[in-house]
Amino acid sequence: MFGRKPQPENSPEPAENGGAAGAPHSDEDFHEQVLRLTRERDEAVTQWKRSLADFQNYQRRALQNEQEAKRQGATGVINSVLPVLDHFDHALGQGAPDEASRKILDGVRVIRAELMRVLENHGVSLINPRPNDEFDPNRHSAIMQQAAEGVEAGRVSATFQPGYVLGDRVIRSAKVAVAPAAKEIGRPNEDGEYDLDEE
Repeated sequence: MFGRKPQPENSPEPAENGGAAGAPHSDEDFHEQVLRLTRERDEAVTQWKRSLADFQNYQRRALQNEQEAKRQGATGVINSVLPVLDHFDHALGQGAPDEASRKILDGVRVIRAELMRVLENHGVSLINPRPNDEFDPNRHSAIMQQAAEGVEAGRVSATFQPGYVLGDRVIRSAKVAVAPAAKEIGRPNEDGEYDLDEE
């Protein structure tokens, strides 16, 4: 009466040791489950790597855009200051007939030097080639041909207006004259003057 309740003949026995009821999985089912989980893991890792690469690319582009925006802003300011430097250079190129004029030019020279120092602190440097320096079309703009003593053909013979560069970017190229080839200026005559070669 108080004994064990009889079980139906076809009912499964309770699983021992807390296992699930029913027949245990076969080795083949277990192997398929491992393969499926491995695939899911590999897909998750691949997706994570792709997301990480996308984020790193975004960070790199954002940094490049920020740096470019800063350069553009600085370039705009510097371009507006360059005419002031040109006026200083023009004033300093004038003669000083008396002591008072020399003192004024000395003051102008100090102001220009201070302005240039400020620009240099922001990465600006001067392009001011000397005679016989190699002509660089990326940094120099040839506006004429002009022979000069001791200057080889194709090299800078004079600088009319200095240029400026911000970092590795040319803001304004230097305006220069380039020494022509010997055949373009002719040969010196008896008086040492150059005559054009006649065809």
